[in-house]
Amino acid sequence: MDTLTRMRAFLKVVEAEGFSAAARKAGKSKALLSKYVRELEDELGALLINRTTRKFSLTEAGHTYYRRAGEILREIDMLAESLRESSGEIRGRIRLTAPRTFADAPIGRSLIDFAVAHPDVVLDIHLDDRFVDLVEEGFDLAIRITRLDDSSLIARRLAPFRIPLCASPVLIEKHGLPCHPRDLANLPCIVDTNSRFRHNWLFRERDGTAIYVPVSGPIEANSPFAVRAAAVAGLGFAIIPDFIAEPDIRAGRLVTLLDDYLADGAGVYAVYPHRRHLPARVRALVDFLARWMKENGRSEAGDGPYV
Repeated sequence: MDTLTRMRAFLKVVEAEGFSAAARKAGKSKALLSKYVRELEDELGALLINRTTRKFSLTEAGHTYYRRAGEILREIDMLAESLRESSGEIRGRIRLTAPRTFADAPIGRSLIDFAVAHPDVVLDIHLDDRFVDLVEEGFDLAIRITRLDDSSLIARRLAPFRIPLCASPVLIEKHGLPCHPRDLANLPCIVDTNSRFRHNWLFRERDGTAIYVPVSGPIEANSPFAVRAAAVAGLGFAIIPDFIAEPDIRAGRLVTLLDDYLADGAGVYAVYPHRRHLPARVRALVDFLARWMKENGRSEAGDGPYV
């Protein structure tokens, strides 16, 4: 058995956080993966994984080996990919992370459509609302819905979007219209705890000056869909991405407010680490997502909502 096979088995076990989960995902037996990892440890003369019946953890050597082995295997895979590119093949695995908001919204359909169009590509999708470390955790690509300012990564903006302030007509009738963002400090607001601004909402004065408004209210949730439902129910003012709020805005269940004070620059981004060579399958996915979003009603010109 060659070292590369053992290395891959070790990475699968670490990424699945256990032998049983890795075996199910890889379609191999737990005993076989355990044998590969044990042989790798014997070859290295170092314990990589602490084995107990209740807890999975890496040793210090395991952490170091996982980091370097991942880098080495990615280089090997990219070398093979560069040779396949000459034949025009788009195939292999893309390890992708995206927020749950992206997958649950209509734009999440773009990933399914890509998989249909490219049957030789395996999309390994991890839904996580935190900002993962792409290099440390071995991801090829991240989809991020944000105002992006991390210069350590390469990013392509796939589409813009707005994050309007919304409220139900019933709430407006009860509390009146806020005239300025600072009025929200004294009004009931619904907080999306996944937002980077959380209890301090960002707006812009007409001259571009940033305004941070402290807010609070009866509902806090880590889902923009829950925030939208609470806003429709009249429980408070809320800032909601337009691609989520749009159906309720069109139906009159929500009204947008203070549009002149919205902070711009938000977008759906494809983000990937600095690399000498971007695999063809990853480049194909990024191009596909940009094209899909334009064809389905949202381009860099901001020409309409996703439906």
